[in-house]
Amino acid sequence: MALTPQDISRIAHLARLELSPQEGERMLTRLNGFFDIVEQMRAVDTTGMEPLAHPVAMVQDITLRLRDDVVSESNQREANQRSAPAVENGLFLVPKVIE
Repeated sequence: MALTPQDISRIAHLARLELSPQEGERMLTRLNGFFDIVEQMRAVDTTGMEPLAHPVAMVQDITLRLRDDVVSESNQREANQRSAPAVENGLFLVPKVIE
């Protein structure tokens, strides 16, 4: 998949970026280079390969160090909601946006 200068202009417009012609050419080259790398990675046969939880797991056994899921702070809901314009049953009330 290769991008064209028109694609770069459209992407820049959608992102609200103003690119000079030189910047547009540089972006075109860089993005097409990125897509070339992606195509090379897609060409690799990964049939039967298990996904890794961590890249080092390929060369050595690794144990993920996860901390215990414990409560570390007390419930401060009321203190946090004092400055809210409207609260009901412990929930923030907000105006209806979509009808």
